[in-house]
Amino acid sequence: MALSAKTLTWVLAAVAVASAAGAASQVYRIHQIDAFNQAVSHGKTPTTDTQSYEAKFSTAYWLANSGRYKDATLQFLQLAEVGDANHRSAVQHNIGNIFFLRGLAINGTNITVRAEAEYLMRQAKSAYVQSLKLDNSHWDTRHNLDRLLTMLPATPTPGVGESDTPGLIMGNIPVGLP
Repeated sequence: MALSAKTLTWVLAAVAVASAAGAASQVYRIHQIDAFNQAVSHGKTPTTDTQSYEAKFSTAYWLANSGRYKDATLQFLQLAEVGDANHRSAVQHNIGNIFFLRGLAINGTNITVRAEAEYLMRQAKSAYVQSLKLDNSHWDTRHNLDRLLTMLPATPTPGVGESDTPGLIMGNIPVGLP
């Protein structure tokens, strides 16, 4: 079946119009992405893609930067099970940062807050460990975990104390000779 020149011209014109429409759509999308990136980089609420993973992540990040740690933690926890391992690792890293910063902020201010600071540091440790389990290539997480481990007190061995007699280690089974 041979196409006439007129039919071929109409088909090619239709292809050209469709291609131009597709290109215009892509240019519009690129402008939306650029506007989104500009809003996020300046800490403003983006006007496009408001329900995207990136928008929620940036909102949580800016909440944490502005000191609203509880709101940021809740936002990050919503993202903890979404995305690939790299995304989940980044979320855990930021949760660890939040706990670490909160622990540092209250550490040493008063003897009564020592237990709370240690709790926050241990929460940060577990978040960093979880982040590294998901993606072991994050050097910032490794660095933060290393610094955190130097600050945490050593975990005591059960039954071993300051005295010469270690006491009970397992239930009611005494340690040592009768």
